[in-house]
Amino acid sequence: MSDSDSHLSRVWFKVTDLQVASGTGCRVTTVDGEEYLDFAAGIAVNSTGHAHPAVVEAIARQAGRFVHAQANVFTHDLLEPLAARLAEITPAGIDTFFFANSGAEITEAAVKLAKQATGRSHTIVFDGSFHGRTHLAMAMTTSKASTRAGYAPLPSGVFVAPFPDPLVADRDAEVSRALRGLDHLLATQTAPAETAAMILEPVLGEGGYVPAPAEFVEGVVERCRTHGILFVADEVQSGFGRTGEMFAVDHLGVEPDIICMAKGIASGFPFAALGTRRELDDRWPTGSHGGTYGGNPIGCAAALATIDVLTAPGFLENVRARGEQLTDALRELQGEHGELRQVRGPGLMVATSFTDPVRATSVVRHCLHDGHLILMTAGPSGQVVRWMPPLVVTAAEIDEAFEAFATALRATG
Repeated sequence: MSDSDSHLSRVWFKVTDLQVASGTGCRVTTVDGEEYLDFAAGIAVNSTGHAHPAVVEAIARQAGRFVHAQANVFTHDLLEPLAARLAEITPAGIDTFFFANSGAEITEAAVKLAKQATGRSHTIVFDGSFHGRTHLAMAMTTSKASTRAGYAPLPSGVFVAPFPDPLVADRDAEVSRALRGLDHLLATQTAPAETAAMILEPVLGEGGYVPAPAEFVEGVVERCRTHGILFVADEVQSGFGRTGEMFAVDHLGVEPDIICMAKGIASGFPFAALGTRRELDDRWPTGSHGGTYGGNPIGCAAALATIDVLTAPGFLENVRARGEQLTDALRELQGEHGELRQVRGPGLMVATSFTDPVRATSVVRHCLHDGHLILMTAGPSGQVVRWMPPLVVTAAEIDEAFEAFATALRATG
């Protein structure tokens, strides 16, 4: 169908023009029968790959019982089991859960909870962050100007603190600089007594797949504890095994007051969760937040099945092994191509940062058209190629994707 015949909005940015018919594992098939290796995974959503049998079966079984059992009206029989399962796998202290549909909804819910629990009005975010596309979430997002352009005025009460630059060689000095900037913000723009929460992506997502240094996160948490500010971990993109641990904060040994979860939680079914401590949730007045579709029974079924897959023996070990396989190969390739400035990322949340964003775009385009490999860019100028395959990816599929990427580098140089 031509664009002139379509009744769809054109507001969506398109990574490809592929018309897909089906997907299995790490591959999608177009209506013309062509097969592509999908290393975009629905923007890190298809954690168990396309059409994982266990997830498909759980969705189908639940659809025959209830498609929608609204949480204000009914308590269906998967709400509590999912909350209990999440309590088992989330960081220590997180034991109470609220459900919604998307990452933006959950980050906004986190801010609403923080304001109610602390009686304070302001929120601190960090440079390069992405928290969503609704108005408050846009005000909290600084990964790319185009996300916010044309939507001002945005909600007030959001303040942006520095995030360490991964390209600065002296890591300790850069962490110190960023923490000094946070202290300056607290001294000059949002006093601790006014600040409800600091919300941080442990690995920047749209900002370029940049892991937060452990010393920086520890410094942020220390300041939160000193001033009674809530520490919110936005694990929308980094959660559910993406970094080789169930959550990115598991690498860091810190305990969030609130954790935001979406994307990989239900293998592609729209579902999101906020986790917190019971004593904080008890400060959230009943009826002051909600949502029509939150806790949808099909979403709960998909999430439970997804968690079962991700927590199976050896699953996360394979994620870590495949991530090491990929980053080792990319770093070897980096030695041959000076335009590859940095390779970074834990698990299967991997970035290849280019000196020239135009080159990054041309490599991604070549991978798609000549290598049948789907990749995406990230970062303020699109200078980062990000690797986010389904977590079920095999060693052979990592090799296949790497060869397509190496061929694209040579062809576009």
